[in-house]
Amino acid sequence: MRERVMEILEDIRGDIDFETCTTLIDDGILESLDIVSIVGEFNDAFDVEISVEDLLPENFNSVDAMVELITSAKE
Repeated sequence: MRERVMEILEDIRGDIDFETCTTLIDDGILESLDIVSIVGEFNDAFDVEISVEDLLPENFNSVDAMVELITSAKE
């Protein structure tokens, strides 16, 4: 799953080092339109429904946080 998340993120914003960055939202690296694109791709790729309540900065600050978000959305 992590590899697929990385592919999606790199397709959307290939200019970011997602592997090492853990402050994607806190540092303003990802913008709101990026998050909308990411959520749409995650919903399609993983057959999940990420809700508005899940759109918290801590869920998008790192790749690991996004993988956890998808995992919890699948349950």
